[in-house]
Amino acid sequence: MSGSEDDLAAAWGAETDAAGSDSAPPAQAQRVLNQAEIDSLLGFDDGPAGGENRTGMQKIISSGLVSYERLPMLEIVFDRLVRIMSTSLRNFTSDNVEVGIDNILSLRFGDYLNSIPLPAMLAVFKAEEWDNYGLMVVDSAMIYSIVDVLLGGRRGTAAMRIEGRPYTTIERTLVERLIQVVLTDLAASFDPLCPVTFRFERLEVNPRFATISRLSNAAVLARLRIDMEDRGGRLELLLPYATLEPVRELLLQQFMGEKFGRDSIWETHLAEELWSTDVDLAVVLDEQVMQLSEIMALKPGSRIVLNCGPGASVQLRCGATPLFEAKVGRRKNRVAVRIEREVPRIAPADR
Repeated sequence: MSGSEDDLAAAWGAETDAAGSDSAPPAQAQRVLNQAEIDSLLGFDDGPAGGENRTGMQKIISSGLVSYERLPMLEIVFDRLVRIMSTSLRNFTSDNVEVGIDNILSLRFGDYLNSIPLPAMLAVFKAEEWDNYGLMVVDSAMIYSIVDVLLGGRRGTAAMRIEGRPYTTIERTLVERLIQVVLTDLAASFDPLCPVTFRFERLEVNPRFATISRLSNAAVLARLRIDMEDRGGRLELLLPYATLEPVRELLLQQFMGEKFGRDSIWETHLAEELWSTDVDLAVVLDEQVMQLSEIMALKPGSRIVLNCGPGASVQLRCGATPLFEAKVGRRKNRVAVRIEREVPRIAPADR
C-alpha cells in the first residue's frame, strides 16, 4: 500500500509542475510611476471626495461645511483674479499665459492639508486689514515651469522635473516673485468690495509648518490652472472662513451694484415728496406734574390753572422733539403763535 501511495503522489506532483509551468506568464519589465501618476492614483487631482461619487458617510461628515455658493460675490472676485492674472503673468513671463479656474469648493482645512501633493511650495500670506492669514500652494510642475521660463528656457520643450531633492535658493526666489504678483492681483480683485493688502509672510515646503487655522475649520479653496504653451501647472488659493468673516456681509451680495449702486431718480422723487409731507405741530402752553390721587379726583367742572401768562414763551413740538419757541397771541379772532427762535437740537449721545 505504501509503495502505490508513493507512486500516486509522485505522479500527481509531476502533473502539477507541468501545469504550473505551462500557465506561468512571462516576466514583465517593472514600470516606475512618476509623481503625477502617483497623485492621480491617490486621488489628489480630483479633490477630497468631490462630486457626486461621495459615499453616504462622506456626505454626512462634510454636511456641516458652509458651501462657497452662500458667498456669491466670492466667485466674482475669483473671476476677476483670473482675468487680472492673465495680463500680469504675460508681462511677468513675457510669454503667452492662459489662466483658468478649475473649481471652487469648501472643505475642512485639515483635509486639504493632508491632500497636498508633494513636493510643493506653500506660501503663507496675511490679509493686513482682516488680521488673518491665507495659504497659496504652488505645485512642482508650476515651480519648474516658472523657473524654466524666467531663466530663458526654449519654447516647445517641457520643463525638466527632478523629484526627490530640496528646492534651491534660486528656485525659491523666483517662486516668491510669482507669489508677489499673484498676491497683488488678489488684492486688486477685492478692491471693488473693500481695500485689502495681502502681505507675503513665509515660504514652506512641509504642510505641517503651514498650519494657519484649526484642522476642523472650514475654508474656501480655489484651484487655478496656468498654461504657458506646453508648460504650466496649478496654483491653489485657500482662504479660511475666519479670514473672510470681516467681509462676509459684502460677500453675501448677489451682484456688485448692491453696495455701490445709486438710483438718482428715486432719490429725486423722495426729496420732492418729503417737502410735501404733512407734519403735526403741538403748542405746549404748560406742563404740570400731578399726583395720581389728584388726577383721580378730577371731575367735570374741575379747573386746571395753567402757569402761562400773557406774553409768556411756549414751545412748538413735533412729537417729543422741541422745534421752536413762540409767543401766544390773537389774529383775526383766532389764537395764534409767533415763532421767536429755533430751539437748538441736542444729539442723542448728549442727552
